[in-house]
Amino acid sequence: MTVLLALIANVLVAAAKTVAAVFTGSAAMFAEAAHSWADAGNEIFLLFADRAAVRPRDKDHPLGFGRDAWLWSLFAAIGVFAVGATVSVFHGITQLLDPEAEPAGDYVINYIVLGVAFVLEGTSFLQSIRQGRKRARETGREFLPYVLGSSESTLRAVFAEDGAALIGILLAAAGIALHQATGIAAFDAIASILIGLLLAVVAIFLIDRNRRFLIGGAQGGKLRDWIIDLLESRPEIDHVTYLHVEIVGPNRLFVVGAVDLLGDKPEHAVADQLRAIEDALEAEEIIQTVVLTVASYREPSIHDPDALLDGDGPGSPARDS
Repeated sequence: MTVLLALIANVLVAAAKTVAAVFTGSAAMFAEAAHSWADAGNEIFLLFADRAAVRPRDKDHPLGFGRDAWLWSLFAAIGVFAVGATVSVFHGITQLLDPEAEPAGDYVINYIVLGVAFVLEGTSFLQSIRQGRKRARETGREFLPYVLGSSESTLRAVFAEDGAALIGILLAAAGIALHQATGIAAFDAIASILIGLLLAVVAIFLIDRNRRFLIGGAQGGKLRDWIIDLLESRPEIDHVTYLHVEIVGPNRLFVVGAVDLLGDKPEHAVADQLRAIEDALEAEEIIQTVVLTVASYREPSIHDPDALLDGDGPGSPARDS
């Protein structure tokens, strides 16, 4: 719903801004039109991201297709940079260096279009805030750190792009108003350049976030502690000696661990115990796959300050250095 609402808003806004840019010749309005068309195209990428990421896993993809969400979101972020930022900056510089460039001066059209755009973009932005707050409450996190840092790339993209769109509208309105008040067309062109730079900053941030999730890496903090608590709450587990937690898709975790089981059961009984524990953890909504092994009785608890850190694996001699 968040992505669809953003797509509809951006198409309507982009069409209106394009008409206004053609009639008025405003560089700032041209930048805003390019911005909105880029955002509209990006929402299509984000729809692909949502659809691709939820495909069921198969034998060739045992961890599922969750990383597809970050790949398509990466394409969307590159689109913001290549289309929105580059075109806006280039057009603004062109207008700034052209002494003959002078917008037609029909400021009323620009203000009306920008006002309507602000309402539509604001509606989409509020929807992303509502969804982000709901998800943040469910995970026990603060709203802004969750939206900017979570694995939900489509939510982050809509939130960042709509936030940038609202700021861009204010910049465009300021540039047009200064041009109207002073008669200096350079203010309009400068607004176009500032909008482009704003989009570049947002695009680089989104590209970096998607890159980090695509290359993977172990997760620590509260997420890791929560899974340790789940394991140690099991009556058949004495302690956890090793844990690797990796995000493999939006709100999807891959868990590898070593546990010391109570008792001295035969091999087939141990295998059944481990499978039962794996099934119990995989019943959690965000845990995709769990792989557990039996730890050596010599291995210390993961809570031991001398125990090894996640990354070297069970039995390695230097995990917490």
